[in-house]
Amino acid sequence: MRIVLGVSGGIAAYKAAHVLRGLRERGHEVRVVPTRAALRFVGAPTWEALSGQPVAADVFERVDEVEHVRVGHEADLVVLAPATADLLARARAGLADDMLTATLLTATCPVVAAPAMHTQMWEHPATVENVAVLRERGWTVIEPDSGRLTGSDSGPGRLPEPEAIIGHALAAAGEGPGPGAEARTAGKDASGPLAGLTVAVSAGGTRERLDPVRFLGNRSSGKQGAALAAAAAEAGAEVVLVSANVDSAVLAGLPAGVRVDEVESTEELFAAMAGLASDADVMIMAAAVADYRPAAAAEHKLKKSGQGLSIELVENPDVLAALVAARAEGRSRSGQTLVGFAAETGSPEKPAAVYAQEKLLRKGCDLLVFNDVSEARAFGTEDNEITVYRPAAGRAQAVATASGSKREVSEEVMAAIVAERNR
Repeated sequence: MRIVLGVSGGIAAYKAAHVLRGLRERGHEVRVVPTRAALRFVGAPTWEALSGQPVAADVFERVDEVEHVRVGHEADLVVLAPATADLLARARAGLADDMLTATLLTATCPVVAAPAMHTQMWEHPATVENVAVLRERGWTVIEPDSGRLTGSDSGPGRLPEPEAIIGHALAAAGEGPGPGAEARTAGKDASGPLAGLTVAVSAGGTRERLDPVRFLGNRSSGKQGAALAAAAAEAGAEVVLVSANVDSAVLAGLPAGVRVDEVESTEELFAAMAGLASDADVMIMAAAVADYRPAAAAEHKLKKSGQGLSIELVENPDVLAALVAARAEGRSRSGQTLVGFAAETGSPEKPAAVYAQEKLLRKGCDLLVFNDVSEARAFGTEDNEITVYRPAAGRAQAVATASGSKREVSEEVMAAIVAERNR
């Protein structure tokens, strides 16, 4: 594969040398196209020695070969590492004032950008808008890592590690992880769209203890979550299913190799998913979790008194919101994709789909799978009907719809996840 590695002028430019080496070790031909500023951090001789290819930063170099057009035309993949705020802004505006931006205008292949900049620059409304527009145009823009920046500052804005950048880049180009992939890929289908990734799925319904024999719960069977785990495994992923009270007959249908962690309450499920966040590339919150639990569970079975019973309830942790916060704070795996579920019913004020769309924007996850459960639809059945939403310019955008068996629905959800990760 012919890859263009675009390097812009940030202190993290030195890390791009490791990206270059990793891509070449996987057998790819890499042409480095630096900006003029990038050459002040790492010089052209370094790039030429590591790539075995000539380096040009200006459109007036090698004019006889019309390189500002040819390089982009011939590329199978463009990787931008680091992608500074300046480069993202110029790319969004369609400028072509150097070799790299001209290449971006002529390239018709996937483009993967790995941003690196100060936290305030990354969070500035102009950068946020530029990234949103580039993603809508089909770019994959990786979330930066969080941690120590130049000087004493810390926060989101660090360039992701070279192996993470390479993984995103090859996935965007439709390739597997290549030689040297992590041991967790062993035994998986290397050709699958999720090969080399770890996927954590929650399934079932949590139960909140009232006394030794009673609980507050819901009607979720866990069939949809189990189907998602099966679909992820068959797509090549390493899968962990966090099972909240799912019947053993449902779990028996899982493919070999899917790990099952059993939990009962929302707090237990929260702890299990939080513990998986540091390793999981994709987290799917398909379990129906209880929003409330009794303030205190009775030590002995509650007896009838003839006067009714009042129970004080307290809120459970918001698992999906906590996972989103952990990612924002750099406490989860770099580049992680978060998928929420919304089983909604409509009301006289709003249809069910509107509640789901509002939940997506409120929670901050990457995708939200909506199903209308009015009149107990979908609970315990073999079929389902869903719509998948993603946030786009402050609104919820439908990116997929599916109906049929829960396994067929799961395959559509996996396709939406792959598409989201390739943006």
